[in-house]
Amino acid sequence: MSLMNQLTVSSGTILLLGALSLFTPQSAAPVPLHDDPKGYQGIPWGASLVDVPDMVLTRTAAHVKDYEMKNGRPSLGGVPVETVRFYSVDDQFARVTVRYRGEQTHRQILHYLERQFGPLERIPGQMMRGLNQQYTWRGSDTEINLTYEAGGERGFVSFDSRNLAPRFNDNLTDSAE
Repeated sequence: MSLMNQLTVSSGTILLLGALSLFTPQSAAPVPLHDDPKGYQGIPWGASLVDVPDMVLTRTAAHVKDYEMKNGRPSLGGVPVETVRFYSVDDQFARVTVRYRGEQTHRQILHYLERQFGPLERIPGQMMRGLNQQYTWRGSDTEINLTYEAGGERGFVSFDSRNLAPRFNDNLTDSAE
């Protein structure tokens, strides 16, 4: 292959890889979770959500139950969000998911999570903006994941029990859709 063809292939490959990087999540290494909450809003991992008076059961499956708070507008750290759902596996509290929309809401939630659970490591040259962003805080008992899709201005936060959340996967079958 001639030098000109090699340069064309190489520059084409670089352009392709650069374009693909716009669509992959911008993710940083997990940040150590300061002051692991060992649950969510005072509800410890493994607790029975049936015993929480402000919860209402919204969906039941063989091993998994979904709950929401009965009253009030859902929020995370005082920031209004679309939904906050609580999940139990085999009647043990194991996960919370939060869904929200909007760039401003995303910035507020990211700021709250950093304030509450520890600042993200800002590496020189690291891109904090992108089409997709993903951040993780990991403690001994809790893992928090934030994913933001800038194209649709949609965000998702999950708070997981590191011991119980893997059991969600244990209950999936090969035929699950």
